[in-house]
Amino acid sequence: MSETDTPVDSQVPPLKDASTVMVVRDGDAGPEIFLQRRVVAMEFAAGMTVFPGGGVDPSDGTAEIAWAGPAPAWWAEKFAISESRAKALVCAAVRETFEECGVLLAGPTADTVVSDSARYREARGKLERRELSLATFLVEEALVLRADLLRPWANWVTPIIEPRRYDTYFFVAVLPNGQRADGATSEADDVRWHTPAAALDRWRAGATVLLPPTWSQLDALTRFTSTAEIFAADPVITPIMPVFTQIDGLDALDFPENHRYLADLPDRTRLRGSSRPS
Repeated sequence: MSETDTPVDSQVPPLKDASTVMVVRDGDAGPEIFLQRRVVAMEFAAGMTVFPGGGVDPSDGTAEIAWAGPAPAWWAEKFAISESRAKALVCAAVRETFEECGVLLAGPTADTVVSDSARYREARGKLERRELSLATFLVEEALVLRADLLRPWANWVTPIIEPRRYDTYFFVAVLPNGQRADGATSEADDVRWHTPAAALDRWRAGATVLLPPTWSQLDALTRFTSTAEIFAADPVITPIMPVFTQIDGLDALDFPENHRYLADLPDRTRLRGSSRPS
């Protein structure tokens, strides 16, 4: 979905492209996924438990970089968007994953990946503060962006009633050998690995707050028994934009499988979207 698909209304906030990456690893009980709780000072999804990700930066995808894996045209076809947007989204996915959890999907050559990203700690901070672009970082460190370590997964669009709106493209990536995901970011106050089922159990118990897109991806991941199965999946990506409606006399979001989400939702008043929790 693009901004041109949104109803023409001067009161509807514009959409901003965003990339979200579900980083997975194999655990004793099955695939585990990296989750972080956003700090309450954030202007979007404050206090929510989410995957690493964020908005596309103007510098994403604008410079020539060494690229391995599916070309922007392949990503454009998968997401049904232009090649320029696809390239920027992939670059944003790599940048945001590195900024928010230290996982770097790049390597010295087209068939290698960094085994320990800690050596780039200073550059990571500069990227987060927007003092350095992803392209400049990769060129200066002679690194190749590994687009083949990502797979397209889903596309969700923020409802039109929200003051901040994102056209968010979900990716999946397997944690590279030797690397570790951490919480060394100003945007999260808690990070954890969980199986998708355990993450959903915590949500049902009221220990975390999951917005519908996060819940939907975790629910989908419960069907897989290994990261290899997840990475080999080829989901059909259809844009989903929840809309507010009346369900059982109450205001609620309408989206695929929303009846299951609402049935297990522990406390509807805790969902705040772009607003900060009280």
